[in-house]
Amino acid sequence: MNIYDTLVIGGGQAGLSVAYFLRRHKLDYLILDDQDKIGGAWLYTWDSLKLFSPTEYSSLSGWGMPKGNEDYPSKTHFISYLEQYQARYDFPIKHNTSVLAVYKTDNGFKVETNGGTFYSKTVVSATGTAQAPFIPKYPNENEFSGIQIHSSDYRNTGDLIGKNVLIVGGGNSGAQILSEVSKVANTQWVTIKAPCYLPDAIDGRYLFNDATDKFHGHLGKTSSETKASLSEIVMVESVKDARNRDVLHARRPFSSFYERGVIWEDGTKTPVDIVIWCTGFKANLKHLKTLGLTEHNRIATIGTRAIKLSNLWLVGYGSWTGFASATIYGVGKTARETVKDIVAFLTGKL
Repeated sequence: MNIYDTLVIGGGQAGLSVAYFLRRHKLDYLILDDQDKIGGAWLYTWDSLKLFSPTEYSSLSGWGMPKGNEDYPSKTHFISYLEQYQARYDFPIKHNTSVLAVYKTDNGFKVETNGGTFYSKTVVSATGTAQAPFIPKYPNENEFSGIQIHSSDYRNTGDLIGKNVLIVGGGNSGAQILSEVSKVANTQWVTIKAPCYLPDAIDGRYLFNDATDKFHGHLGKTSSETKASLSEIVMVESVKDARNRDVLHARRPFSSFYERGVIWEDGTKTPVDIVIWCTGFKANLKHLKTLGLTEHNRIATIGTRAIKLSNLWLVGYGSWTGFASATIYGVGKTARETVKDIVAFLTGKL
C-alpha cells in the first residue's frame, strides 16, 4: 500500500500552486482533481470574462503567464496558461477523481474517491468555492415562474435577448455581467448597498500590491494613496462601457417574489423573466465533513493549518486561509507557507 507524503485535493490554481512548492522538496505527492482537464473553476466562468490585471499580475509562482494580444487576459488565455503551467512542471495529477470522504488514520489519512482509496501522511484541501454557489433565500421564491441561475451557470447572452433580467450582486461579477446583458435585454441591477467603484486608473495590480503589503503586515496603499479593496468594482473596459451607456444604476433589494417577478419594499412590482444571482460562493468542504471539524462552513486554522488536526491544511478559500488567498496572485504566498509547514511536519520539526 503506497502512503503518499501529501495528497492535494483540487487541481485548480490553489492546488497547482501548492504542487509547485511541493515539487521543490521532492516529496511523494499526488493531486486528486474531479475535472477531466486542467482549468479548475475557470472552466465554468462566463465566456467573455477578462481578468482585471495584466499578465504579470495574473500569474502563479515560478512561471509568468505569456503575454497575449490584449492588455487583460481572457478566460481562454488564462486556462491555456494553467494547461501550460501543468505541462511545464509535470505535476502528478489524477483527473476525473472526486473525493467522497476523508478519514483520519493512525498514520495520516484515508481518502476515499470514485476511483479508489488513497492514503497519505498529510492532506491539503484546495477545492475552492466554485462548486458551492450561494443564493440567498427570499419570500415566495417557489411561486416565481421565471428562471433563476447563479453566475457560475451563466455563459453568454444567447438566451437573454429581449428578456427582463434581474441581476443581483454588487461585486465585479455583477457589474461585468450587467454590462454584457444590458446590451441585449431589459436589465435591473440589485445590490445591498450602493456599488463602490475603484478609480479608472486603478486595476488589479494595485489590489495585489495592497494584498502583498497586508500579507507582510503593513497597511497597503496604492500609488495614488487611494485605499484599494478586493470588494470594490474594477473599472474594466466592459464596465466603463456600461457607465458610458448609463446603465450602472442599482436598486436596493426587493422584499419578495411573486409569480411573474419581484415586489419591492414600496409594494411596486416588476415583471422578471430571469434572475442571475451574482451573490458569491461558500467554501466547498463537503469532502471533509467526515473529520468533524467544520463549523459555520469553515474549519478553524492558524494560517492554512487546521487547529484541531495538525496534518491538514486548507488553501485558497478566502481571507480565513490567508489574505487574498482566493486570488491568482495571492494564493502563491499561502501555498509557499503551507509547504514549509508540511515539510516541517514530515521532518518532525513542527
